Amino acid sequence: MSADNQDFNIIAQECGLNTGNCANTNILIDKLKDIHSEQEIIPIYNYMLSISTEPDVIMHLIQNLDMYRHPSTLEFLVDILLLKNAKNSDSQTKEKYNNVRIMCAKAIANQKNTDVVSSLLYCLNNKDENYRVRLACADALGKIGDRFAVAPLIDVVKDENEKSVYLRETAAFALGLLGDSRAIDPLVGILETKQGIMDKFSFLKERAIEALNKMGFGSNERVFKALKNSLMDESPQVRINAIEAMMDSEHPKAFETIKKCLTEDSDEEVKKNALVALYNMSDRKILDEVINGEYSNDLKKEAANIIEEYEE
Repeated sequence: MSADNQDFNIIAQECGLNTGNCANTNILIDKLKDIHSEQEIIPIYNYMLSISTEPDVIMHLIQNLDMYRHPSTLEFLVDILLLKNAKNSDSQTKEKYNNVRIMCAKAIANQKNTDVVSSLLYCLNNKDENYRVRLACADALGKIGDRFAVAPLIDVVKDENEKSVYLRETAAFALGLLGDSRAIDPLVGILETKQGIMDKFSFLKERAIEALNKMGFGSNERVFKALKNSLMDESPQVRINAIEAMMDSEHPKAFETIKKCLTEDSDEEVKKNALVALYNMSDRKILDEVINGEYSNDLKKEAANIIEEYEE
């Protein structure tokens, strides 16, 4: 008998849905795939997703449905993300379903359907929402790739009063995926802001540089100047990211600027990354120059390793 003729409610009861024995229910849910075809199992799982109240079971159903990524599942995922099926939406209920909703956002992103952008934005823009849920929604918006999300993501990146710097980082990463030139100015603005390494702001700078690099800024003078200034940042990783971004740029002064890092930076890892970047931008001459010049033994060894791996 096909799934269309099945009483989904009876199937749910046979699986012990909402009885409290989540482990056993999940086992029975998996066994349904041995009985029903893919065409039959999707509406069964969708129905169970719509009535289940147990987070562990809901997450298991989402994992199963994410393997199929059928468009019919999307509305059920959105309902869970927005807590439409919850009896109430108080803080205790939201806390109970946070991990479920995060998984929902990821499954929604995997469907690449722009129809859900407004729902994701609703959660992203709600400052009373759990920051991890907002993070997942920001990430999903970047993966879906809808340009309608660019302006709200820019607002998050620019919001210095945003309580979660992690959210601003994720929004910056999402903007890099979207690749819209409108994001260049606010991303550069992050690099131009003066804040110390002792807070979490350095990670935001890292994400901003990565996003600019993904977008491809060409020879944009303001971007290059911000990256050049980032080479003096207290964070070695910010400096490394700036070097990588310069390497991929089209700016005529990129090579000489990175070479200055090779000779003057205080961090050995930064110097090694500068060497790799210079090699990628030119040829073996820079490697021979390091080996035969007044550079540290570690840097000479790095140059020799590159020659061994790529030149001989």
